[in-house]
Amino acid sequence: MIAVNLVCVGNLKEKFSKDEQNEYAKRLSAFCKLDIVEIKEQNHLTNSSVIVEKESEEIMKKLKGFVVLCDVKGKSFSSESFAKKIEGLMLENSTITFVVGGSYGVSEKLKEMANLKISFSEMTFPHNLFRIMLLEQVYRAFAILNGKTYHK
Repeated sequence: MIAVNLVCVGNLKEKFSKDEQNEYAKRLSAFCKLDIVEIKEQNHLTNSSVIVEKESEEIMKKLKGFVVLCDVKGKSFSSESFAKKIEGLMLENSTITFVVGGSYGVSEKLKEMANLKISFSEMTFPHNLFRIMLLEQVYRAFAILNGKTYHK
């Protein structure tokens, strides 16, 4: 069974977001071993470039396998093409790690370390909402690959 890691800056503060995350984690357990790692926000610092560097350093310590960075300048996928990408990655990797950076983004070094950069939109989303959207799309990809009726 493939391992899927989600490494993200910050934690979910609202109960409804935690509930949604738990629901998708439960659903994904049929298809993969999901591990969610939360990196502490460095919002006690005032310099945004220092915040980016510190958060990125902590993220890099948690990277395993094929690294997918969520980045507004990344490649866009339809749900079906994302599922095909996941399928291909599963053939060559035992672990896929998705990275969601902090509000100031991630360092250039981390961007260079990523094997793939993906984008859901050119729009900016709240961290908690984006995390749920990512989990939902990963679940949708597995549902598509396994012929489940979830994807219509």
